[in-house]
Amino acid sequence: MRVTQSMLSNNMLRNLSTSYDRLGKYQDQLATGKKINRPSDDPVVAMKGMNYRTDLTEVEQFQRNVSEAYSWMENTDSAYDKATSALQRIRELVIQASNDTYEGSQRESIAVEIKELTEHIETIANTKMGNKYIFNGSNTTSAPISLENINLPVSSLNPDGTGFNVTYQGKTFTHTGGTTFVNGTDTIEITDPTGAATATNNGNAVNVEDLIISKQGAVPTEIKDVKIELSKGINITVNSNSSNSFNATFFGDLKKIIAKLENGTSGKDIGNSLTELDNHLTNLTSERAEMGARYNRIELIEDRLSSQELVTSRMLSENEDADIEKVITQLTVQESVHRAALGVGAKIIQPTLLDFLR
Repeated sequence: MRVTQSMLSNNMLRNLSTSYDRLGKYQDQLATGKKINRPSDDPVVAMKGMNYRTDLTEVEQFQRNVSEAYSWMENTDSAYDKATSALQRIRELVIQASNDTYEGSQRESIAVEIKELTEHIETIANTKMGNKYIFNGSNTTSAPISLENINLPVSSLNPDGTGFNVTYQGKTFTHTGGTTFVNGTDTIEITDPTGAATATNNGNAVNVEDLIISKQGAVPTEIKDVKIELSKGINITVNSNSSNSFNATFFGDLKKIIAKLENGTSGKDIGNSLTELDNHLTNLTSERAEMGARYNRIELIEDRLSSQELVTSRMLSENEDADIEKVITQLTVQESVHRAALGVGAKIIQPTLLDFLR
């Protein structure tokens, strides 16, 4: 085959172009610190990098969810702590008032303080995180507790009973018609509420004073869980079931204590309220303990997410990050090759027709 000058020139130009391309590739790697700068450089590395970035983004979102969960639970625990302190103070005051040496005016002063503490607990039960009420389940836009609508007199019932709930022995009975209220198979029937009211529970007579009459919506009757996904497929409940603590019985019993103190009830009768207060303190403690157990689990999840973030970041780095020492060596070698190619090219192009005519 006859090799012409144009063939030598074309081959030289093509090889120089290839050399420039390699130089450009190494310079891009040094400038960006990445092995590839476009998917076409290495489709396998590009696909793996996309998967690693997706995993890393997912982990980062879960970590933000953990922060949200911590906010919910820390606010809830703080609220329970303050409510417990207030309730313990009420218990101390009830013990003082149960002493029959206390006069009516002294008990009235105690009633005033207990009333203030009760209203303080109401504000705690209506705690907001940002613009969300944390003790009303998934219904975060409505305040859960309306103290003024709890433990109303029986005479406040409408003739048809609508718009009210009745709480008896910790159970909430909802209106079904007339002055009949039901909870599952149990019933409360109130007769002549605006007169000499009487009441029966499943046909058995009960003391009307033991009933807690509340307007519907004054306390939450059904708390729906607020769940946050903290890891793939793992949803943790971050709210407390406040129907076990801040319920109609809780606030109703507090208002009954205030009424006893204001109405000159005997010290023994006032002292009988201590059992109810102890039960409510136990309920608050139980809710805090349950929240604490879930808080510990969230901390474990957070630790695992931190480990996942570290591992995923390392794998992403190994997949995409360039070995700078290696790239510098390759660039230096390529520069030497390129200089040699330019030198050879200069010798190939140098001879011309005028050189032969001289």
